[in-house]
Amino acid sequence: MKLSILDQSPISTGQTPQEALDASVDLARLGDELGYTRYWIAEHHDFSGLACPNPDVMLGIIGSHTERIRVGAGAVLLPHYKPFRVAETYNLLATLYPGRIDLGIGRAPGGSAEASMALSGNFLENVRQMPDKLDELLRFFRHDFAADDMYAKIRPTPVPEMPPQPWMLGTSEKSALAAAEKGLPYTFGKFMSDQDGPSIIKSYSEKFAEQHPDKTPEKIVTVSVICAETSEEARDLALSPLLWSIQRDKGEGDGKVPTVSEAKSYDYSDEEKEKLQNMKRNLIVGNPREVKQQLDQLQSEYQADEWMIVTITHSYEARKKSYELLAQEILSDS
Repeated sequence: MKLSILDQSPISTGQTPQEALDASVDLARLGDELGYTRYWIAEHHDFSGLACPNPDVMLGIIGSHTERIRVGAGAVLLPHYKPFRVAETYNLLATLYPGRIDLGIGRAPGGSAEASMALSGNFLENVRQMPDKLDELLRFFRHDFAADDMYAKIRPTPVPEMPPQPWMLGTSEKSALAAAEKGLPYTFGKFMSDQDGPSIIKSYSEKFAEQHPDKTPEKIVTVSVICAETSEEARDLALSPLLWSIQRDKGEGDGKVPTVSEAKSYDYSDEEKEKLQNMKRNLIVGNPREVKQQLDQLQSEYQADEWMIVTITHSYEARKKSYELLAQEILSDS
């Protein structure tokens, strides 16, 4: 089983954005040492609890602090940007770090409507243009515009020997089928989707095989995991991100991940208790053996090529420990 890391750069109570970003670099270094396949960092805008609005900048730093692990965006939110600019940026990264750059592509806004307007104007119109933008981006990487196309004479320089690997990210069948149509590898965000993931992955694989019989579909599934030495410790650690989600939805607090003690002492309403139970269904929590068992069960349902792990805890050290324990349980024999 291959494992990878998705990092959202969460800011914990009592910590600064700089400390959160430093912790992200530290996590990427750890993933490199432990044998994780890739490290991706997410893009969010005007989000007080998440520290990274620009994966491109962070990847330039993270690449210089790692040696083997693939690094990439999870995802660049393409509706906000011109494809040529994205191609230039990721060609530059792929020139700096040959054979290690992934370009995850998403279409979510990554923030509020106001933030989207400030970034790129009419976001809904930009989403409507997403298929064309994606085609244009891929053509810039392949340099296969028609001779009479206005972009045929330009290149997104520098042109690396090994181009970045585009991935389509999504949480629905629509994104999966779009990835299959374009012949792109696909990452399904199970941790933020309530849809039938196994069916979505199956649809992707079938349509990919139908349209690209000479290629092999690649599938990553992303899940939320909190792993600790004991089940009880893992359940305690999980209280922080669960309360964080509730507070975000209610507009409470400062947007940062609360402590375990804050989560334990919080006065949950009956409605919030029910919501907690629902959220727990999409979260893998336990000791290393229990987490592996849950991942093995999911693997039997999804037949994924790789599992991407997102872990949010108040303690950055507990987060690192979670990834360490998981690597020891799953990657040590691979």
